[in-house]
Amino acid sequence: MQPLLLLLAFLLSPGAEAGEIIGGHETWPHSRPYMALVQFLFEEILHSCGGLLVRQDIVLTAAHCWGRLMNVTLGAHNIRKQEKTQQVITVRQAIHHPDYNPKSFSNDIMLLKLGRRAKLTAAVRPLSLPRGKTQVRPGEVCSVAGWGQLAPKGRFPDTLQEVELTVQQDEVCESYFRNYFNSTTQLCVGDPKDKKSSFQAFTKVSSFLPWIKKTMKRL
Repeated sequence: MQPLLLLLAFLLSPGAEAGEIIGGHETWPHSRPYMALVQFLFEEILHSCGGLLVRQDIVLTAAHCWGRLMNVTLGAHNIRKQEKTQQVITVRQAIHHPDYNPKSFSNDIMLLKLGRRAKLTAAVRPLSLPRGKTQVRPGEVCSVAGWGQLAPKGRFPDTLQEVELTVQQDEVCESYFRNYFNSTTQLCVGDPKDKKSSFQAFTKVSSFLPWIKKTMKRL
């Protein structure tokens, strides 16, 4: 089974909204019951991001996915339809990582405390966080999912998509992103030779596990 990149590296690259799932394909409906759609208003425009349900009342997402009137949709496959499996829950509190830098997107991670606990169903179920500092290595193929763009500057899909990406050596992103890549907290993913989401620096969730677990205990 392919390592699930979402366990170790957040599904959003810095500066992206719903991310990019280029070269991927539609997932089997509700095969990833931990997936969450985060929506919010920023400068009076509705924005969307992906997220992970990590507890019945907590969603993990990127810190740049923040704004007014935040809510989370769980149990969704087609986000343009009102599916019977969907649960829409307002966000009570957003907790950014204390060292998040909105200019460089470093430490781009955030926890959302939901207004109520999600009802667990076949389509809604939390994803267990890794216990230790599990690491993926260069050359491993990982799976990424989201409602991101299907092509550069292309349309956003209605249904949840997934794509397999290869983990690269840190040096690849260090030369490509120059001063914007931090191997301690980010993972270099994607092959520029493939017509897929490539050369992106995903947030290493494993690097933030102590903060995540400490914060979750007090929520």
